[in-house]
Amino acid sequence: MPMRRLLPFAALSVAACAGTPPPAPTPQPASLPAQPTERGALIGRSQAELVARLGNPTFQVREGIGLKLQWQNDRCVIDAYLYPPASGTGVATATHVDSRRPLSGDDLPQDACLASFSG
Repeated sequence: MPMRRLLPFAALSVAACAGTPPPAPTPQPASLPAQPTERGALIGRSQAELVARLGNPTFQVREGIGLKLQWQNDRCVIDAYLYPPASGTGVATATHVDSRRPLSGDDLPQDACLASFSG
């Protein structure tokens, strides 16, 4: 009989060793890109300001919380990446701008690229 009395305690001891499963990981919210360190004529401009300066983009695509706008002519391609302010509210502005040659993809100074859109 003493063995029967120990059996429930042994079962509880084994169950206590099993432990509990770890909690499921909590998804982290998407972080905003770091504030730009690059400066140029187009950095900090809103979509409306970019359109006023360059005309309607030839291509645009939403990428997560950002917006990529692209302008192209025979001499230059400009890609502008717009993101909302860190607060999450307000007008999205260009935080990064690339300018390159259309065929080779070689970098092109932003000023030279912008001049090709002026006339």
